[in-house]
Amino acid sequence: MTKDEIKHFIARRVARELANGDVVNLGIGLPTLIPQYVPSDVKITLQAENGFIGLCAHDGNIREDGNYYVVDPSGNPAGIEHDGMFFDSSFSFTIIRGGHVDKTILGSMQVAENGDIANWIIPGKAVHGMGGAMDLVVGAKKVIVAMEHTQKGLPKILQRCTYPLTAKGVVDMIVTEMGVMNITPQGIVLSEYNPNFTINEIQAATEAALIISDHLSPMA
Repeated sequence: MTKDEIKHFIARRVARELANGDVVNLGIGLPTLIPQYVPSDVKITLQAENGFIGLCAHDGNIREDGNYYVVDPSGNPAGIEHDGMFFDSSFSFTIIRGGHVDKTILGSMQVAENGDIANWIIPGKAVHGMGGAMDLVVGAKKVIVAMEHTQKGLPKILQRCTYPLTAKGVVDMIVTEMGVMNITPQGIVLSEYNPNFTINEIQAATEAALIISDHLSPMA
């Protein structure tokens, strides 16, 4: 698969984790592809930490001055549902910290077998800001990491994170192009695998030891 195909493959699988009525916060990059794969009979509400609930795709209309009325947390043009709301940042983070977000889906640079996540900075590299990740991963009811399995051939799923942590022990699920993994007290359980890879290949690309589920199945 190409890099673009990998992103859509992961987004399509993650979309199956969303249930009718969920309030969902999507991270930048790959997670923004997920809404296009949510089944038509599943209604979710997108919350954005920069002050919206009911975020949706931009309708393509551009103001005469070239500006947009609504942008997502990445600064990309977006829209708002007819029953959506606008509010300030403090109210937005009250929603997040108050446990009102059902699922947050975000990318990461590293995830550890105990659920630690490092996704906000690589030491020595410039960063624009940590965004709302630190609040989201501790405030949301379920944390799903959607990311490529490796970075330049190096594992991203580790025994211990080596980058500065975003939060400790918060990740519930990891979805990559190689498989679906759940974080448990015993370790990382591989519950689904991409048939294009063998189990040995998946383990070789993963520093942390994988526990193979008794009900292991191919990724749909």
